[in-house]
Amino acid sequence: MTSNPNTSSTTRAQPDDRKGSFATLTFERDLAAPSSVLWQAWTAPAARAVWAAPTPSVTVEFLEADTRVGGREVSLCKVKGQPDIRCECGWLELLPAVRSVNYEVISSRGATQSAALVTADFSGTDEHSRLVVTVQLSSLAEDMEAGYRQGFDAGLDNLAEVAERTMVLQRVIQAPRSIVWGAWMNPETLPRWWGPDGFSCRTKRIDLRRGGEWVFDMIAPDGTVFPNHHLYVEVRPEERLGYTLLWGENGPKHADAWASFEDQDGATKVTLGMVLSTAAEFQEAKGFGAVELGLQTLGKLERFITSR
Repeated sequence: MTSNPNTSSTTRAQPDDRKGSFATLTFERDLAAPSSVLWQAWTAPAARAVWAAPTPSVTVEFLEADTRVGGREVSLCKVKGQPDIRCECGWLELLPAVRSVNYEVISSRGATQSAALVTADFSGTDEHSRLVVTVQLSSLAEDMEAGYRQGFDAGLDNLAEVAERTMVLQRVIQAPRSIVWGAWMNPETLPRWWGPDGFSCRTKRIDLRRGGEWVFDMIAPDGTVFPNHHLYVEVRPEERLGYTLLWGENGPKHADAWASFEDQDGATKVTLGMVLSTAAEFQEAKGFGAVELGLQTLGKLERFITSR
């Protein structure tokens, strides 16, 4: 998460005067979402891309995104008429739904502006969660405190709104990760199990790679046809994929989604997440049983794998 690039400072730190160059900032949020969902919204690259920009005038372009200990995230914050701001985040600790620790280095035009240690602590229940973020900031080229305060406040407000329209489903499948990934990313097998119980898929086009797409109809047991269009924006073999869901071919966006795959004692933990486009769509999806139907889809995946 970067400082707000719309905020500038004219106070520069002198080599022999470091007053104001160090600051500890604390941000707190209470959210109407489980801590497990908040964790996914905080760490999943597909979700981070939704809430990362502090204001509508800022565009965030992700160049790298590897959310694991030792991995890093590199992004560019872009504002028309201003130089790009580069943010490098390196993950130092990831304890799901408990704590994350990362470093963050901000630079522009090749000059480092700041370095920070960011600690996020999570707590909560099945209905609500609390997030406390502590930023230990060192301003290197100029006083960055005001920009950090504005940037983190805006970003965490965005995060809270996104987490409250995020849906997360998980299932442990008794098969190696390579097998689960293969069943998911094979154009011949994916349509055979995708969808809730009793649904079938009719494919128009399928290209399961970054930049590819899947245009298909989901057909309910009563014959009702639901047009779908998936646009694949990220594919990391056997680790993670990210895609955009559209209502029908080239239709309006329904959600930003991702699936991640983790080894778990010889089995595979699959996490399927999606940020619905609006709070109204989230409530509508939740109301017609999207969680239960999604879990049925993961159940069909497991049955498909174990029956082969």
